[in-house]
Amino acid sequence: MTWGPLGWLGRAFRVPGTERRTLAQAVKAAVAAVGAWLVTAEFLGLTQPFLAPYAAVFLIEATVYRSLRSWAQQVGAVAVGVLLAAAAGQWIPSITVGIGVTVLVGLLIGNWSIFGEAGQWIGITGMLLVSYGTATQGVLLADRLLEIALGAAIGTAVNALILPPLYGERAREATQRLGRQLADVVAALAEAVRGEDAGDWQRMARDAESLVRRAEEASGRAREGKRLNVRKRAFRLRAHEDWFEPPLVALRESWRHIDHLVAAIRTMTEQGDEPLLDPSAPRADFAVLLDEIAETIRLRVDPECAPERLSEHLERCRSRVDEVHRSLTGPTDHVASLGALVLPARHILRHLTPSR
Repeated sequence: MTWGPLGWLGRAFRVPGTERRTLAQAVKAAVAAVGAWLVTAEFLGLTQPFLAPYAAVFLIEATVYRSLRSWAQQVGAVAVGVLLAAAAGQWIPSITVGIGVTVLVGLLIGNWSIFGEAGQWIGITGMLLVSYGTATQGVLLADRLLEIALGAAIGTAVNALILPPLYGERAREATQRLGRQLADVVAALAEAVRGEDAGDWQRMARDAESLVRRAEEASGRAREGKRLNVRKRAFRLRAHEDWFEPPLVALRESWRHIDHLVAAIRTMTEQGDEPLLDPSAPRADFAVLLDEIAETIRLRVDPECAPERLSEHLERCRSRVDEVHRSLTGPTDHVASLGALVLPARHILRHLTPSR
């Protein structure tokens, strides 16, 4: 097995994934920087052309939408910084005082949410222009704004037109990872109901909660990646790219009820009053039901699973829920405790059922 940079580079060329995406964005940043330098230094002959490639590199964002948004924020922030520097140069004769006022006012304005992360550059841009002594030279101020605007525009164009990033693959992987974890949690609960050693199922549940958040973040990035993306049409033609969305919704909604089962079973086992270990309680049927639910979750996140197979399995699970519910009609507290867990099981199956 090849390790280190060569191994990383090999994976980037062999298989799609994080490595290839990172390599593509790095190459695009280099192309944007060179293009911005050629336009501002060689073609236009501006006095400080380094600002253009500087801005271009920062506009190679994770998604095309973010590039366009950052372009507007960056240009807006620099424009405000230039105006602040011009005002300081016009009305404040002392460079020292001008720097202080420009930084103070610029950073305060930069906290306005409309500027996003680019807000910090208002004060910095103004400070640099005042300290260089160019705040009173209108032509140079205009050049600074033009350099930033051109660089940002070139970076945005490169990101939008050359292999604009998409994140469907990452979202699919996160969804399948979450499905496997939830299935393992439910299977471990089945073992706990049987009174067997189920391992650290409480830790598994905590890990599942973290995976829910990660999958939601990946899904949000994938949806954002399609906004204003020239590859959007091709992306949609590959139906499997959008496959993750319905299963992720099903898993996210199911997790609330799985978490309820985890809390209830934890309470039963920690309080010493353990209906799960009472031989008279019909725990075996409920454990089998949990095993069936775990298998249903695995099928729900399997893109190769035929809809008919999933439907048959869901119908079998619903029948088993009815059987368990009928068996939990006795008068004992233990039976009542297990019976309280049937409703969350029904909710899980309802969320796992694909909408028509």
